[in-house]
Amino acid sequence: MRIGDVEVLPVFDGTGREVAAEVLSRPGVPDAWACHADQLDPEGVLHLPLGGFLVRTGERVVLVDAGVGGINNDKYSGGGFLDSLRAHGVAPEDVTDVLFTHLHFDHVGWATRKGEVVFPNATYRVHAADWAHFVEAPDAEPGAVRKLGPLASRLAPFDTDGPLAPGVDARHTPGHTPGSTVYVLSGRGERALLLGDIVHSVVELAEPDWQAVFDVDPVAARAVRNAIADEVADTADLVVGAHFPGLRFGRVVTTTGGRAFQAI
Repeated sequence: MRIGDVEVLPVFDGTGREVAAEVLSRPGVPDAWACHADQLDPEGVLHLPLGGFLVRTGERVVLVDAGVGGINNDKYSGGGFLDSLRAHGVAPEDVTDVLFTHLHFDHVGWATRKGEVVFPNATYRVHAADWAHFVEAPDAEPGAVRKLGPLASRLAPFDTDGPLAPGVDARHTPGHTPGSTVYVLSGRGERALLLGDIVHSVVELAEPDWQAVFDVDPVAARAVRNAIADEVADTADLVVGAHFPGLRFGRVVTTTGGRAFQAI
């Protein structure tokens, strides 16, 4: 798909599986998923595609997020990221930039492997607040430090909104994590927003008061999610979450019942 002169393509790594009612719901409403059963399997499990997005812009070859890596357990399984990337004609050494929406494990899996940087010619970019939280804090989780530490010499953190590549702008959206970032692709009057995990399911674009257990600050996460959903509603702007079905883009529209997501 093209947004102006910017090409954006999904890169698939694997799938996550979570019991929906345990991770995402409306507080105080135990049967909140009853109206959205079509988003779940018969056991009430929410299936979450894992991966990222390839963005080609000018002479830059950009990855937004890097999947879950080689994890394979009863909830999360990856392994397909590099093959999916090669199917788009891109080898690891071709990548010029890796942009992280945030630093949760299922978004940084192919950043490094066994202590080695996977994309050897890339500059790695993330909001400084997330690097401080996940890597530099005294109570940082050791696994995250081991995974991300090798990136330090290649890291170019940012702490302001603005362009990172032609037609690619960062927009700080704290709540899910301290440095959670939306990347806005634009050109020729068109826009598409890579939402990361400010939205885990399309349901959250329809339900303004739901929250996810993964959010560091649920109140801030809900506020920024609703602000962006209202901003793009009934416009030509496209949006996609990091775990939307098929990593497909769509539009937010208003209906008699509120908002809804319509995939394209």
